[in-house]
Amino acid sequence: MSIYSVSNRIALDGTPIQLSRRARLSLAIAGLLLTAQAQAFLPTPASLVTTDELALNTDANTNTNTNTNNNNAKAETDANQLLNLWREQAKTKNLAQDTTWRRLLYFSDEKKGLFGKNKNISAVDDARFFLSPNGREDSGAELDAMLVAFADEMANKTKNSKTNHTVQASDSSSALCRFPARAKWLSDTLAIEKSAMQVTCPELTAWMQKLAPEQLSIMFAQEYLDNPLSAFAHTLLRIDSKASVADPSQIHHAYALNDTVDGDTKDNFVLYAIKSMTGGYNNLIEIDPYPEKLAKYLQDDERDAWTYQLDLTPEEVQQIILHVWETKDLKLPYYFTSDNCASEILRLIDVVRPEQHLLSQLPYAVIPSDVVQLLNKEGFLASTNYTPADSTLRQAQLNKVKQEREQLGYHNNPKQTINEIKSAQLNKVSSMSADGQTLLPHQIAVSDTNPLNRHSLQMGSIGIGQRGDNNYIDLGARAGYHDTLDHPSGFPQFFDLEGASATVRLYDTDNDKANQPKSVVLQNLTLIKGRSFNPVNSAKKGKTWGASIEATRVNDGSQQAGTDHLVGSLGYESGWSWAFGTPSAGTGEMPPQLCYTFLAGTAQTGRGINKGFRVGAGVNAGCRYQINNQLRAQAELQLPYWYHGSSDDSNVRGHYWQPISSLGLQYDIDKKQALRINANYEWQDRIDANDDVQLSYRRYF
Repeated sequence: MSIYSVSNRIALDGTPIQLSRRARLSLAIAGLLLTAQAQAFLPTPASLVTTDELALNTDANTNTNTNTNNNNAKAETDANQLLNLWREQAKTKNLAQDTTWRRLLYFSDEKKGLFGKNKNISAVDDARFFLSPNGREDSGAELDAMLVAFADEMANKTKNSKTNHTVQASDSSSALCRFPARAKWLSDTLAIEKSAMQVTCPELTAWMQKLAPEQLSIMFAQEYLDNPLSAFAHTLLRIDSKASVADPSQIHHAYALNDTVDGDTKDNFVLYAIKSMTGGYNNLIEIDPYPEKLAKYLQDDERDAWTYQLDLTPEEVQQIILHVWETKDLKLPYYFTSDNCASEILRLIDVVRPEQHLLSQLPYAVIPSDVVQLLNKEGFLASTNYTPADSTLRQAQLNKVKQEREQLGYHNNPKQTINEIKSAQLNKVSSMSADGQTLLPHQIAVSDTNPLNRHSLQMGSIGIGQRGDNNYIDLGARAGYHDTLDHPSGFPQFFDLEGASATVRLYDTDNDKANQPKSVVLQNLTLIKGRSFNPVNSAKKGKTWGASIEATRVNDGSQQAGTDHLVGSLGYESGWSWAFGTPSAGTGEMPPQLCYTFLAGTAQTGRGINKGFRVGAGVNAGCRYQINNQLRAQAELQLPYWYHGSSDDSNVRGHYWQPISSLGLQYDIDKKQALRINANYEWQDRIDANDDVQLSYRRYF
């Protein structure tokens, strides 16, 4: 305060009072005295003591605190007003039931058949995934909790700006950092100003900068029977940065997003398989450099890879990756047939395309090849790229050498040269560079293994036939997959795997005949049956083997005039196979014809057979011949020797040979229809019917 600061005073009625010069001087002197006395009794701030400065304005701190409190109160009031506005908008638009919001929270769109998921509860059973304690059961409660988090964030930002705090808050535990995909969708939907929602998330920012997502592609690694868990193929997402988009061969700039099973490697295979199919393990989201994953499929497993660029906008790609940030650490049950690597890709696309219902279109089983075909049907595949496995490239070299020698008139090939080409250790040809960082151009024609070209995996059949003197009709269904007589396009060569199939036989009964079968019988129920063929004269390095778990009807040759009985059967085969013929020109395909020999062992049990069980060992040998693109034939001879155990009954044999010869022929009408002939003959004199001939119509769907 200055002595020159007092010049006028305001009367009560608001009119100025003019003072004389002497009066003004007296008042000024009195003011100075009063000020000095007041300061004598007030503490001096430490900052002023150290600087030897005395401030005359003692009300500064008080005013600042008052202003701060007023600003904070105003910020909270403004935030509450916005919160009420957002709540009203959310209610009007019914955002709590919006498809995208529910999908972000892992709510199911609808029940999928008899075994569908509950649409009223989230699949995530982890409280950390929700802001509201009722978020798992109530998408509206979770929406409101997110709006409250928005309001708190905006209020804090306003408070900081009013108090001249220019540094943004850095809090990775913030709702906006934990759930960026939800925050982005909600702020876009409610047209919330983005600058008001800015918060520093160092961990999220570093993660996004590392991935630098610009484009997504789906990579399909073909079926691989030598690893049963990869028997139905595998899919993952390739995350491309700007660098790998500009040059797709620069795969070291890309990452792989892989959803797999978090299994216990200490479990034996049977337990591992059961847990994988029943949700006994959790899923595991892996994000690794793309070259590491690709090398595993091309070099270790020797599986061709097909990559399909997804027709998604950059904004959709960003939103998908933000959602992956929200879900990557979740522990969700893994189900081999329904919640797996392929279903997660459909779910992620559904999140950014609310008008799509991709996942619900595959109600019971989600198989990688079905996912690729579905995405193609829905127009999501923008481009296709084929990457041959190392063994495919070696096979192409092998084909070329054999062709050149045949053209020169040599019918025998030097064994050393052939072995060097076939050897993965000696022949390092690969689709990847030596350092594994880039893709190399390949000079071979594309193999006929594109899953877009394959027949549907589900199949129904109806057949008419005769077993001995009895006529019958067979009704069959197969959930998957493919046998050696099915149309081969789109599958690995000689692929043979069937699962979840059943056949019911309806006999034309005649009560006058001896050993008359029942009018309706279960002929076969297969859990899994398959064979892996890796011909010894090809560049493939795997073994030839087979296995089966099924219930089937067999003829018991231990008793005179024995009839067929339903038994549970467990079998395993191991052997050799050879490919011959002329392969497709310029490709890395093996020759189209196949012969094989197995050493086989089988155990069977059932009430109808002698002593309730039998075990057998023997040899199975056969050939499969591709006559033309629509016609294939297969012939096989089985030579099992069965043992039931010793018996005191002279009419009952405890052990015996039971040879069976079979012939199959299939003609493809088109991609979805085929006719098949099957004929079997059992070289056994103690059974009531030796022969079985059938003609069937097969429909793939």
